[in-house]
Amino acid sequence: MKLSHTFLFVHDQDAALKFYRDVIGLEVRTDQTIENDYRWLTVGPAEQPEVEIGLARIGPPVPPTDFEALEALLAKGSLQGLIFAVEDVDAKFEQVRAAGGEVMQEPVDQYYGVRDCAFRDPSGNMIRFSSLR
Repeated sequence: MKLSHTFLFVHDQDAALKFYRDVIGLEVRTDQTIENDYRWLTVGPAEQPEVEIGLARIGPPVPPTDFEALEALLAKGSLQGLIFAVEDVDAKFEQVRAAGGEVMQEPVDQYYGVRDCAFRDPSGNMIRFSSLR
């Protein structure tokens, strides 16, 4: 068994695409509009062509009764994010910061054996980069 897809909710798919492609450096896997104007937008790291990260607007199949709650949680940055393993966390930090990424945490050595940093994407999701010490 292997992971093939994971999803993040985003407010604006165009802003998310610019961040994940142009700032983070991920590749676009799929960008298609399908029935009912639903946009299937996925990105992923070049080194893992089998993994797709969906950048999804909150909507179907989410029940309408949950839409407002999820929108509020996303707006507060309370939903889960992603962690990327990189060779040099300090270099990645500088690259993302220079491209305008919103810094949450500068690089720091963690007690559990990694050096990591954190950013927020345009929707408030936390994106972390880490490397083994």
